[in-house]
Amino acid sequence: MRRGFTFLLLLVFTCLAFGQQNRQFTLDELIPGGKNYARYVPRIAEQYQWHGDELMMLRGDSVFRVDLADPVKKRFLFRFSEIPEEGREGRTVSTVSFDREGSGRLKFFTADGAGVYDLGSKQVISFIGLPENSENREFSPNGLYMAYTRANNLYVIDAAGEEIAISSEENSGIVFGQSVHRNEFGINGGIFWSPDGSKLAFYRMDESMVAQYPIVDISARIATEKPVRYPMAGEKSHEVTIGVYDLKSRQTIYLKTGEPREKYLTNVAWSPDARHIYVAELNREQNHLKMNRYDASTGDFDKTLFEETHPKYVEPENPVLFVRNNPEQFIWQSERDGFNHLYLYHISGRLLKQLTHGEWEVTDLIGFDRKGEQLFFVSTLATPIERHACRVNLKNGKIDRLTAVPGMHTVTVSNSGRYLVTRYTAHDNPGKVDLVDSKKGGAVTLAAARNPFAGISMPAVELGTLKAADGKTDLYYRMVKPANFDPARKYPVVVYVYGGPHSQLVQNRWRYGSGGWETYMAQKGYIVFVMDNRGTSFRGRDFEDVTHRQLGVEEAKDQMCGVEYLKSLPYVDPDRMGIHGWSFGGFMTINMLLRYPDLFRAGVAGGPVTDWSYYEVMYGERYMDTPQENPEGYAETSLLRKADRLKSRLLIIHGDEDPVVVMQHSLQFLKSSIASGRHPDFFIYPGHEHNMIGRDRVHLHEHITRYFDDFCR
Repeated sequence: MRRGFTFLLLLVFTCLAFGQQNRQFTLDELIPGGKNYARYVPRIAEQYQWHGDELMMLRGDSVFRVDLADPVKKRFLFRFSEIPEEGREGRTVSTVSFDREGSGRLKFFTADGAGVYDLGSKQVISFIGLPENSENREFSPNGLYMAYTRANNLYVIDAAGEEIAISSEENSGIVFGQSVHRNEFGINGGIFWSPDGSKLAFYRMDESMVAQYPIVDISARIATEKPVRYPMAGEKSHEVTIGVYDLKSRQTIYLKTGEPREKYLTNVAWSPDARHIYVAELNREQNHLKMNRYDASTGDFDKTLFEETHPKYVEPENPVLFVRNNPEQFIWQSERDGFNHLYLYHISGRLLKQLTHGEWEVTDLIGFDRKGEQLFFVSTLATPIERHACRVNLKNGKIDRLTAVPGMHTVTVSNSGRYLVTRYTAHDNPGKVDLVDSKKGGAVTLAAARNPFAGISMPAVELGTLKAADGKTDLYYRMVKPANFDPARKYPVVVYVYGGPHSQLVQNRWRYGSGGWETYMAQKGYIVFVMDNRGTSFRGRDFEDVTHRQLGVEEAKDQMCGVEYLKSLPYVDPDRMGIHGWSFGGFMTINMLLRYPDLFRAGVAGGPVTDWSYYEVMYGERYMDTPQENPEGYAETSLLRKADRLKSRLLIIHGDEDPVVVMQHSLQFLKSSIASGRHPDFFIYPGHEHNMIGRDRVHLHEHITRYFDDFCR
């Protein structure tokens, strides 16, 4: 009897294990916004921050100090709740942020405010609650002031609650303190505090001359209009100036950036002494850059330090970085030699040396050591599909690679520069955090994420390379195969594509970067193929700008190399191929269907550009020039002129409030399709902008999947 019971238990556990191993995931478990999505995202509970040369670990609401000599040892310091309640007005602290300088203070954050806490005196130095309807909030370096916008105007508030209006503009076409140039050129904000917190630089954008583009909000019973200023390629663009507000005098001056007014003011940076402001200024043609310096007190132009030109385009994305302890030198990032590298300049504008060289790119700057002799950075030195920490000696130019474990590393460095903390993933690593000793070498793992798919039979993800259409350039791809893959079978294939600038889909990160929808499709019996064509990033200027003035032409040729490879595989069914992409990928989806009309059975294009003349000035003119300058290129890349070539089933999806790729693109393609007797399908997500978010994102992927099931399965 006992033996029979034991056998029954064993049978039950075996069945449960088998069921778990062959588990079929739902979109709710694989797509952001899904009810159970969080269960299958690799997570590391601990956070690590540097406070000088002390490594702090945050776990829940507790703070520990890590023993660098023996990282297993940790000393408890305090809980968030121990920060005095009266100083934070009783609000619950959600997280804290230590400063790398090791000042003895930290910033703490609540759901509706932020403050400064002194670790020595255990006193709250300041606390500022978030003003009602405030946006674009930026705290001063000392945490005693906060700048923010409300509607189109800019304000500053102090810890006592005194609010100062820096602007009081009633014209809705004039905007203060917000991102300009539609977030191109590395711009992600419009407020720039001086290092000492005494002054505030800010963008002022006059877009009153830009046509208002109609977007309709259908949430009300009577739909209302909420137009956006949308400068299309070749049309009138907005004009930007930079203001400087002095907190002591309460006066504002403007930098005298001069004519022409239609140009790009990018990469704003303060000098360490707060006397000057450095601005990378780019002409509207985006082929001539000037690094200009202005007097922060008067706004007067001081000097052009250097210039860069290129026959196609120059794209500054990072402000100057002053060398620690040496205010007469700064670092500039440039692609002038064909790859993004570091250059050391004197403030006179004299180039001292090029610090990094080679057919690889610097992707991020981490910081200097205490003496300012070593600069730490992240690069593609090892391979284009990984990121590793490196350092360069400013005097002798010696470069050391500091991370050895394969993967994509995100790095912070201690104040002295001796220690680094790197958080990284790889195709077989859901996430780890290592402590690296840059002096002795070696790494110690501090924390690791659990594999959320442990014990489950998962679709395999493979990495490979193919030659581009030029016959010489390597292109990286990933292929996701069903878990029970049988090479004797014939499988349908979905090509997922983006293919545009500032992208890289294939990397040596967790499962080679494959997303939940790829997993879902593979478990349904599809092969999913993703490849980065020429025109994407982190491979050098020539790799990217080969697409200049003809977006979609070379990219399609490269993607076709991937398709031909797929067709050569004995387990791929060439009669059941589909293609899907979003935004630039939506453009590429339709582009491929029209350039190769007998290839795919179905395609799904989300938020697609269908004619670059309907896209915005900054991005559009960089890669295509204006329609007036490049009529042949705009004609060749227009999908509207090729709608009569459509033979495949095509589903176009668009958010009805999309301010990035306005819905006119899809509507014009539908109009061209009707005129040519073609019949694409169309689906709208009401109330959504360029991407579907929340629960609707799950619905979106179910809708996409159904389309491929209907026509490719």
